[in-house]
Amino acid sequence: MTSLKITAKGQVTLRQDILAHLGVEPKQKIEIEKLPHGSIIIRAAAPKGNISDFIGCLAQESGPVLKIDELAEIASQGWAGEVLTTSGGHHEIAR
Repeated sequence: MTSLKITAKGQVTLRQDILAHLGVEPKQKIEIEKLPHGSIIIRAAAPKGNISDFIGCLAQESGPVLKIDELAEIASQGWAGEVLTTSGGHHEIAR
């Protein structure tokens, strides 16, 4: 068990090993849930974002451009557990 000191301002500093255990880095947020009988749960806060943050995150400057039906086939084969291989910039389904 880890013991931490409370500062005169009522603050607590979490050690780096605890932050690493939570998977958080500086400037990221944590959540604290108050439980009965003076206990708390501390966890990494779920990242907040919106769809505009996601749009384009997979864009590449080079590589093949796939049609929607090609993407659908790749996705369905992936969900079926078949291995995806890349050959000369083209995606192929290993059968």
